[in-house]
Amino acid sequence: MNFGSVFGKLAVSTLFIGLVCHAAEPPAPQWSNVENRNGSLRQHRTCVENEQYLHQGLCCLNCLAGTFVQKPCERDQDKGTCVSCEHGQTYTEHSNGMTRCLPCTHCRQVMRLTKPTLFTNLPVTCEDRDLPGDLFGQLMRDDPSTIKGAETLMLGEMLTLPQNFGNIFLGETFSSYISVHNDSSQVVKDILVKADLQTSSQRLNLSASNSAVAELKPESCIDDVIHHEVKEIGTHILVCAVSYTTQCGEKLYFRKFFKFQVLKPLDVKTKFYNAESDLSSVTDEVFLEAQIQNITTSPMFMEKVSLEPSMMYNVTELNIVTSGDQGESTFGKMSYLQPMDTRQYLYCLKPKPEYAEKAGVIKGVTVIGKLDIVWKTNLGERGRLQTSQLQRMAPGYGDIRMSVEMIPETVNLEEPFDITCKIINCSERTMDLQLEMCNTRTVHWCGISGRQLGKLTPGASLLLPLTVFSSVQGLQSISGLRLTDTFLKRTYEYDDIAQVCVVCPFLNNEC
Repeated sequence: MNFGSVFGKLAVSTLFIGLVCHAAEPPAPQWSNVENRNGSLRQHRTCVENEQYLHQGLCCLNCLAGTFVQKPCERDQDKGTCVSCEHGQTYTEHSNGMTRCLPCTHCRQVMRLTKPTLFTNLPVTCEDRDLPGDLFGQLMRDDPSTIKGAETLMLGEMLTLPQNFGNIFLGETFSSYISVHNDSSQVVKDILVKADLQTSSQRLNLSASNSAVAELKPESCIDDVIHHEVKEIGTHILVCAVSYTTQCGEKLYFRKFFKFQVLKPLDVKTKFYNAESDLSSVTDEVFLEAQIQNITTSPMFMEKVSLEPSMMYNVTELNIVTSGDQGESTFGKMSYLQPMDTRQYLYCLKPKPEYAEKAGVIKGVTVIGKLDIVWKTNLGERGRLQTSQLQRMAPGYGDIRMSVEMIPETVNLEEPFDITCKIINCSERTMDLQLEMCNTRTVHWCGISGRQLGKLTPGASLLLPLTVFSSVQGLQSISGLRLTDTFLKRTYEYDDIAQVCVVCPFLNNEC
């Protein structure tokens, strides 16, 4: 049977496998008493197990699986006459020396049990002045599957069973119900049921118990429910194996295989942004934009989309608008994602205080964290996915990093104001720094240019207070700082390190 019509998404499946031990004749005796053949006396002898059977002192070769011995051999190490079992009625699973086949069971069926879905209809409406009048409306009101008082809705109040296989998606829970039924009229013993799931990379044992059942009476069954959270895409094979012992002491074993595909439910794309204006003023904040697309054929309720940061970062979710003491999602109260729709989530990561001062450590951090996505479909079937560790390109800080620690938002035209800069040595050598302040067309520095800042060891930092004023109104960029390493005679330029709004201090705007 094609497994495509058996198991489905979050489905509960039933596997019926019959056990049988009809009154089949036991295999030919494995031991022979003293026999006289061609005037000679043959003593006890043993044939090769699973390859030969003993007949009148001769070791005959076994017949192949699917056949039985119609006439034994007449010469030692020879094969007698083998006849095929009747198709669909009898069988032999292994090579044998049996004189007839075992009866087949007719209840080896695989049935699927799954959650129902709401009945959907296509309402037809028309105005009273149209030819049908209220006929269609009356038919919908009389239809027991529609919702009373809301006949024009597509969803009805009845449940319907699915008519097709459906899909199994990555992150969902695969569930099945296995039932081994004794369809014979005899008691069988030592029944062991085993269910394995074979993927492209591993084989998993899903059986709840690995112990054998002592006996199984006629028309009785052994039930087992298995669950597995699907974590791989591609082909999966459910292997159901049953071994048991008949009343005549023969051990039998058979397996059934069911193949199904696991599909990808979501398409996740990520993009990183380092909060910076240029390489000289790189900050430690990292912004993550996650784009999630529903590539299934049914809508999803996005229960949770969160970012689990690495140990060096704290995360702030930017998908909630705070109103008073409560926050509301930017996607609204009902967070549904229709098929093929895309939604973007934004997160801000900042280094923890104990790592913020370690520029050399933060500089090399590429692992940011991983996304945890939880959704529900149809009647509440739950799925969950976790991405692998997300990685970014490490920003290039250079040998020296300069950032603005304090600057006013608004200043008056041609009035000096103070700013505080922070200089960090990101290299692995000691630097002897010299500061130069170059005036621009709009920004003018106050103080001595060319002064010595002293030596700065690797990873060390210093705060640099500066005074500046602007001669032009509007939004102005702070530029013109130069740091020179006197050891290597190397100069580092810092422009556009910050921006400030310059306004006229007079009410009549006469500046």
